[in-house]
Amino acid sequence: MKPLAPLLLSLLFLTSQTVLSFKRDEFRNCHQTPFCKRARSRSPGACTLTPHSISISNGDLTATLLSKTDEKIRPLILSLSVYQDGILRLKIDEDYNQPDPPVPKRRFQVPDVILPELESSKLWLQRLSTETVDGESSPSTVVYLSDGYDAVLRHDPFEIYIRDKKSGNQKLISLNSHQLFDFEQLRVKQKKQDSDNDEDSGSDDNWEERFRSHTDTRPYGPQSISFDVSFYNAEFVSGIPEHATSLALKPTRGPGVEKDSEPYRLFNLDVFEYLNESPFGLYGSIPLMISHGKEGRSAGFFWLNAAEMQIDVLGDGWDAESGIELVKQKRIDTFWMSEAGIVDAFFFVGPGPKDVVKQYTSVTGRPSMPQLFSIAYHQCRWNYRDEEDVENVDAKFDEHDIPYDVLWLDIEHTDGKRYFTWDPVLFPNPEEMQKKLAAKGRHMVTIVDPHIKRDDSFRLHKEATEKGYYVRDASGKDFDGWCWPGSSSYLDMVNPEIRSWWGDKFSYENYVGSTPSLYIWNDMNEPSVFNGPEVSMPRDALHHGGIEHRELHNAYGYYFHMATSNGLLKRGGGNDRPFVLSRAFFPGSQRYGSVWTGDNTADWDHLRVSVPMILTLGLSGISFSGADVGGFFGNPEPELLVRWYQLGAFYPFFRAHAHQDTKRREPWLFGEKNTRLIREAIHVRYMLLPYFYTLFREANTTGIPVMRPLWMEFPSDQITFSNDEAFMVGSSLLVQGIYTERAKYVSVYLPGKELWYDIRTGAAYKGGKTHKLEAKEESVPAFQRAGTIIPRKDRLRRSSTQMVNDPYTLVIALNSSQAAEGELYIDDGKSYEFLQGAYIHRRFVFANGKLTSTNLAPSSSSKSQFSSKSILERIILLGYSPGPKNALIEPANQEVEVELGPLMLEGGRGSSVVTIRKPAVQVSDDWTIKIL
Repeated sequence: MKPLAPLLLSLLFLTSQTVLSFKRDEFRNCHQTPFCKRARSRSPGACTLTPHSISISNGDLTATLLSKTDEKIRPLILSLSVYQDGILRLKIDEDYNQPDPPVPKRRFQVPDVILPELESSKLWLQRLSTETVDGESSPSTVVYLSDGYDAVLRHDPFEIYIRDKKSGNQKLISLNSHQLFDFEQLRVKQKKQDSDNDEDSGSDDNWEERFRSHTDTRPYGPQSISFDVSFYNAEFVSGIPEHATSLALKPTRGPGVEKDSEPYRLFNLDVFEYLNESPFGLYGSIPLMISHGKEGRSAGFFWLNAAEMQIDVLGDGWDAESGIELVKQKRIDTFWMSEAGIVDAFFFVGPGPKDVVKQYTSVTGRPSMPQLFSIAYHQCRWNYRDEEDVENVDAKFDEHDIPYDVLWLDIEHTDGKRYFTWDPVLFPNPEEMQKKLAAKGRHMVTIVDPHIKRDDSFRLHKEATEKGYYVRDASGKDFDGWCWPGSSSYLDMVNPEIRSWWGDKFSYENYVGSTPSLYIWNDMNEPSVFNGPEVSMPRDALHHGGIEHRELHNAYGYYFHMATSNGLLKRGGGNDRPFVLSRAFFPGSQRYGSVWTGDNTADWDHLRVSVPMILTLGLSGISFSGADVGGFFGNPEPELLVRWYQLGAFYPFFRAHAHQDTKRREPWLFGEKNTRLIREAIHVRYMLLPYFYTLFREANTTGIPVMRPLWMEFPSDQITFSNDEAFMVGSSLLVQGIYTERAKYVSVYLPGKELWYDIRTGAAYKGGKTHKLEAKEESVPAFQRAGTIIPRKDRLRRSSTQMVNDPYTLVIALNSSQAAEGELYIDDGKSYEFLQGAYIHRRFVFANGKLTSTNLAPSSSSKSQFSSKSILERIILLGYSPGPKNALIEPANQEVEVELGPLMLEGGRGSSVVTIRKPAVQVSDDWTIKIL
């Protein structure tokens, strides 16, 4: 047994994790981070490398980088690869064939992120051309990238850039234009007596780093990489989640920026009550940056690296005294610093913002197609107490006519924080509990975290110990850290064998008490270690293959997410789409499930910042994301809670969640009026599920996110560039949040030249101007774009699964040409049969007074087919000029009435709208409906 005093101290420590707010001194800043401090002290022009022996090898441009001034610096190997659709890949690594002195080990290259099929799109270079560009004194090597673009390797000074031949050979993106490239090479510490003057035996600062009471050893010395990247003709840059900041990234260095400002940090951390408007790194890291300019031009840069990264956005004039001559183009300069790894970077030429996201997700993977239930409403709390509590909450939703699809259980449902178990007193009949929910078409999610309780009576721990499946500490022992169960160890998910073993734990045999309607939540997978440096795992912990934790830290949660998702896939025989929510993320996480923005707070600022955070995730490939509705910490006032539901109903992932120390806040606990307002907000989400599901399919096939910045749909409209309080849902809906208490009015900018229609009232508003609107308590402003058609389901049920065969409504918002178009995607909502062609995909076009439905699904000889019993119940015409008449349905040759009817069956306000009632055509068929 543990002595009493240490046990009490540990319990107090764990308890403190639930109540402490963010404290800056618990986390490192750049000055306390050796590689960041060193890199930021470098001056432009410091790089001494030049490329030599430039040639073609295996279809790539290859070169050796040598220092002009220091022969002791080992050569580096550079390669440039070209892929279809304007993608350039740059790799720089050490030369492992160098004999004297040899490289002590291979640097870590992140596996399992880049899609294997990327290689099939590689363009094998056949020749290189040498040019002297723009009168420069030294030559450059030029390779074809795609129509209109070249990749240029400048020899002296060393630089790589993409030039746009359609714009007079202007630069688009460049690396090392300011000569800040630095690559610290691996070393082995020499014994002092062997070489008293050898720099490798010097200061211990090279071989270890300290923060507060923690010391991490650095057995190979400093190994950081840093370089500058410039985006030309750019008005702003965005991306690099996760930070609670504006969508357009603000400068972190340069004139007018505080002297002690911090870079944007990418280091996955368990941060409770994180700060608003801070560059501090949160739970996930995606080193992708996207630039955008006045002409609607976008470009992207992605560095595949799992070590801690710090990124500066440099303000105009930061380099005023550098003396470096640059092309006279407007540009945004950035500075990228990483603790370890290699350069494995991708340049994306766009040209539009959607093109950049498509290019990035063609490299790291498209988002997975979610199950239909998972895009509906989720109810979560830390914690629902017991089976009786679950049953009561479920019944109350029905009593108050509020639909929901998923009820969640946090850590307290387990037997002593042992995952895959149930508390025998509080949850004695888990299968029966889940089956009661499933009978109403509902599902359950339980939490499974990466820390495993060190308890010899716990079978999972015993097996992991015997097999040697835990991450090890620097001395080679199983790493022992503190988390919710107390003393815990962490599975080494980098090892494919361990991921496969973990996946087997989700079988019904191993996860006793689970059923087919149970899905999973991965929390704390940054990984969170309460007694570790910065509440994280020490950097010198060791993984499979001798990899240091510092080299892969940001990918740990990604591998855990991957293993869990694959486990559910295995459980379902390969044909049940997994649902796994993860807090930590990395490039490629979109292939395995959804994420959320972590432990936010019940205040207006966190409601406000949720929008740019989710938008940034979408730009970075992770379309299925959301923020805790109501705020995780604190007790929201009813007005804030209602406004959060009204906005959250448009998040891709829609979940309410709350801390165990907060007051209960289920939707019916705030009085009849607020219950009605929350009910109406949730009803809007269920009504729009067909539209959302169609957008998720678009994301699954193209990477284009469900929730989008205004400038993604209106890329040349400069007024949208700084607007991250409003957003688009797909290309058809614009939503404006209300972020201030007791707001009387709200300003809404509606882009474009066409009209916008209020989705609740049908009122029309002109595009291209800002409207001052009354802040109505019933909803946040939301508008349908003229020229679009949105599919809805207006009959409201207990859950989405009970809506499957319900009829559809089409809302047609006509533009100035009295035309509109839209799409509808339907499949079985749960399996992978859609990959074999078992789906319905319809295109609707309204023109010349006629609505036409045509098939978008490819003809298939596959045996997999999907049919729908659903019919079209109503067609609503917004902005239709003539008065009501009859309509002719073909090929049935049947006439139906055109009349006035309500825009929304429930909760709607405003005048009646032109409606074609009960056309009763099959949603899966070809047909036309002509207004007579």
